[in-house]
Amino acid sequence: MLTFLAFAMVATFMFLIMTKRLSALIALILVPIAFALLGGFAAGLGPMMLDGIRTLAPTGVMLMFAILYFAIMIDSGLFDPAVRKILKLVKGDPLKVSMGTAALAMIVSLDGDGSTTYMICVAAVLPLYSRLGMSPLLMACLIMLSSGVLNMTPWGGPTARAASALHVDPADIFVPMIPAMLAGLAAIFAIAWVYGKRERARLGELHLPTDHVAMAEVSVSQYPEARRPKLLWFNAILTCVLMTTLIAGLLPMPVLFMIAFGIAMIVNYPCIQEQKKRIGAHAENVLAVVSLIFAAGVFTGILSGTGMVEAMSKSLLAVIPPALGPYLATITALVSMPFTFFMSNDAFYYGVLPVLSQAAAQYGITPVEMARASIVGQPVHLLSPLVPSTYLLVGLAKVDFGDHQRFTLKWAVLVCLAILAAALLLGLFPLFS
Repeated sequence: MLTFLAFAMVATFMFLIMTKRLSALIALILVPIAFALLGGFAAGLGPMMLDGIRTLAPTGVMLMFAILYFAIMIDSGLFDPAVRKILKLVKGDPLKVSMGTAALAMIVSLDGDGSTTYMICVAAVLPLYSRLGMSPLLMACLIMLSSGVLNMTPWGGPTARAASALHVDPADIFVPMIPAMLAGLAAIFAIAWVYGKRERARLGELHLPTDHVAMAEVSVSQYPEARRPKLLWFNAILTCVLMTTLIAGLLPMPVLFMIAFGIAMIVNYPCIQEQKKRIGAHAENVLAVVSLIFAAGVFTGILSGTGMVEAMSKSLLAVIPPALGPYLATITALVSMPFTFFMSNDAFYYGVLPVLSQAAAQYGITPVEMARASIVGQPVHLLSPLVPSTYLLVGLAKVDFGDHQRFTLKWAVLVCLAILAAALLLGLFPLFS
C-alpha cells in the first residue's frame, strides 16, 4: 500500500507541474501533504515537514546570498572589461566571433540566471553576426551550451535541487565536478572553433570600421547607475578570494557567500538606500529560487519520514536486473539527458532522483555520487520546450525554436558526454560499483 501511495504521489506531482495545473512551488507543498493524510500520517506530519525544512535551510541560505553576490558583481561592472576586450578582439573574423561568443556567454552565465545571460549576450554579439552574415543559430547554440554547463554551479539551480533532494552538501557535489565542467567548456570552445573555421571559409574576414566596434562599450550591467568602475580591482580580488576559499572548503559555502555579500555590499554601496535598491532589483529572482528550496523541504521530509522513498526503492530494485544495479550512477548520468528534456528539473530531481539514489545505495553508490551524476544532462535540459528562458533566447536571436533544437541537440549531447567522460575518469561517480 505504501509503495502504491508513494508512486501515486510522485506521478501526481509530476503530472501537475508538467501540465501546468500547479506551479512547482505549490505542488511541492500541497501534494505530499495530501498523500500523507491519505496514508494516515497526519499525527507526524508537522515534525516530518520541519525536519525536511531544517535539512535544506543551509542550501536555501547559500542560494540566496550567492545569487545576490553575483548580481552585485554584475551590477558594479566587474565583468565589463572582459566583455569589452572580447568584443574588441573578435572584430570581423568569424572564427574570433564564435570563440568570443562562447567566452562571453561563459562569463555572463556565472550569475546562474539564464534569462539575463541571453539578453546580455544576444544584445552584445547579434549585431556582429548580422553584419558578418554569420548564422544566428550558431550564436544561440554557443550561448545556450555555455549557460547549460555554468548552470551546474550551486546557485544555478540543478545542483541545489540535487543536494536538497538527497540531503547532501552542494559543495560536495559542485567542487569535485569543476574539472568535469571545464571539460564541457573545452568541448564548447572546440565546437565554436570548428564552426568558426567553417564560417570564415564561407564568409572570409571583414574589416569593420571603428564605429562597428563601438559596441565594445557595452556593459554587462543592466543598471548603469549601479556601476562602480573604480572598485573593479577590489571586486575582482574579493571574487578570487571567495572562489579560492570555496574550493578549499575553508568555511561552509553559505557562510562564505554571506560574508562575501556583506563585504561587497558595504564597499560598493555604502548608502543604505542604494543597498535596498540593489537587493530589490534582484528580489524576484532570489525569492523564486529560495522559496522553491524550502518547499522542497516539505516534499522530501514527507517522502523520507513516511518511508515512501524506501518503499519505492525496494520496488525499483525488484524490477532492475541485478546486472544493471552496479551501473546505476552511470545510467543516471545518461538518462538525465532525456529525463530533464521531457520533464522539468523539479520533476526529475524531486520525483525520480531520490528513488534512483535509494536503489543505488543497495550497491554501495553514495547519494553524493548520484547527485553528481544527475546534473550531467543540463546542457540538453535547456533545449526542452518546458524551459521558459529558451523561448526568450530564440526570440532575441530571431531563430525558429525547432531549427534551434535540431542545430544544437547533437552538440548538447556531445558536451554532456564530455562531462560524463571526465567525471568517470576522475572517479567522481563510479562507472560501476
